Amino acid sequence: MEFRVLQYFLAVTREQSISGAAEALHLSQPTLSRQLRDMEEELGKQLFIRSNRKITLTEEGMILRKRAEEITELVKKAQDEISLSDETIAGDITIGAGETDSVRCIARIARSLQTEYPLVHVHIISGDKSSVLESLDRGLIDFALLFGEIDSSKYERLPLPCEDIYGVMMRKDDPLADKDVIAPEDLWDKPLIVSRQMRNDLNVQTLLGCTEDKLNIVASYNLLFNGSLMVDEGIGYAVCLDKIINVTGDSNLCFRPLSNRIEIEMSLAWKKYQVFTKAKERFLLKMQDIAEK
Repeated sequence: MEFRVLQYFLAVTREQSISGAAEALHLSQPTLSRQLRDMEEELGKQLFIRSNRKITLTEEGMILRKRAEEITELVKKAQDEISLSDETIAGDITIGAGETDSVRCIARIARSLQTEYPLVHVHIISGDKSSVLESLDRGLIDFALLFGEIDSSKYERLPLPCEDIYGVMMRKDDPLADKDVIAPEDLWDKPLIVSRQMRNDLNVQTLLGCTEDKLNIVASYNLLFNGSLMVDEGIGYAVCLDKIINVTGDSNLCFRPLSNRIEIEMSLAWKKYQVFTKAKERFLLKMQDIAEK
């Protein structure tokens, strides 16, 4: 399958019509239709559901769209990196990260790097640990900012002097808000809202000293902002990290740390045997400077 044809396919998914895609690609409709039919024959699968109004994707078409977008992004990254001259320090640095105040470290480094090298651009892609590692494995990001343990057989790791504290977010008018710290047993009979990663990594039992089946977990979140809205609406208490949601001033919410203070180590990770551009090397050197302080 040619890369050019994948681009045609993505244009059709974007425009949702052969005519619109043909116009955007400066191709005739018969030529584009023939290329798409050839692609379907090559794959042995129907990719489109054609109607008078618009074209929609079959299940196989949706799978191909996801992969085609990833391939396009990888090709663009390769072209950008190869086209840079040996003397130029420029290009994109892409970092996957969960919701954590430690992203401030990345922001400070990005500012310092861009002051010295204005042609360097830093991109942060948000996600939980599983989605960030998946993007790292596929080469869609260069680095990952991660909590906890990291597979040393697959990744290099740079521990960072940034630690996040677990606690509970609740409404300020809640009786538990009168406490300075929250004991795990205070939450055993309360409606809880926890992160998807916390459940996948089995951290709920570690944090609350109770197995998940004995807790009243009423909801989960991927992004804490959404979790904070559920707390604000009275659904429950969010078990989360500090400093992600602003609970000062006029906010209806507050954060209280857990009495069994658990701090999660933060690391910058990248794939082993990775070959970096000069911009990415400079970024890593600056991160190493922070780690050594």
